[in-house]
Amino acid sequence: MKISSRKLDKATILDVSGNIDMSNSPEVRKALLHEIREKGVTRVVLNLTGVAYIDSSGVASLVEGLKASRESGLRFVLFGLNDSPREVLKISRLLKLFEVYDDETQAMAS
Repeated sequence: MKISSRKLDKATILDVSGNIDMSNSPEVRKALLHEIREKGVTRVVLNLTGVAYIDSSGVASLVEGLKASRESGLRFVLFGLNDSPREVLKISRLLKLFEVYDDETQAMAS
């Protein structure tokens, strides 16, 4: 799995590629929480176009990021959900909690 970040205006975009599972979800959690606590950022955007699979520990990391962003008054946005990760969030009834967009343009325009 690989995580890279880039800044765009007052937003941070985290590009994630690879599966998010028990072995690497702590990395995702750490990166998310670091960016959410960063000063001057108003939105954290998670690019999941390169993620084909996410397990329950990965979902827990996303939920923790969402909770931290709400506590900090930031927006936490997901885009590029492939079928499998989207289905996991849908089955767990979490899909409606997140702001989810199809692509980066929509996520940044929201």
